[in-house]
Amino acid sequence: MGYLSAEQILTADDLKYEDVDVPEWGGTVRVREMPGTERDKFESAFLGKDGASVRMEGLEGFRARLAAATIVDEHGKPLFRSVAEAKRLGEKSATALQRVCDVATRLSRMSEADVKELAGN
Repeated sequence: MGYLSAEQILTADDLKYEDVDVPEWGGTVRVREMPGTERDKFESAFLGKDGASVRMEGLEGFRARLAAATIVDEHGKPLFRSVAEAKRLGEKSATALQRVCDVATRLSRMSEADVKELAGN
């Protein structure tokens, strides 16, 4: 087996999905692994302007933002597209949000250390 070409890498269907039952919401949602650029954007939202320090807000809104970034429809398109929608999502059950976030962090290979680093702990 030889090395992959750029075209083979770029056309590979490599994002994982998992359907998650959320009884608090009365059904199932699809959670998608974050693509690299989306994870970078997500993580940068927690960093200070210098790109190194953690913003004073720490983890405020973390679960809602992570859920909003990873819940998709059956075609892989995000269901939550605005900051306002992510904030509204944050008003939902913490248990439900945590259930979604547990899957999102596993699929996107976000470790507990990654989360603590974002929080500045």
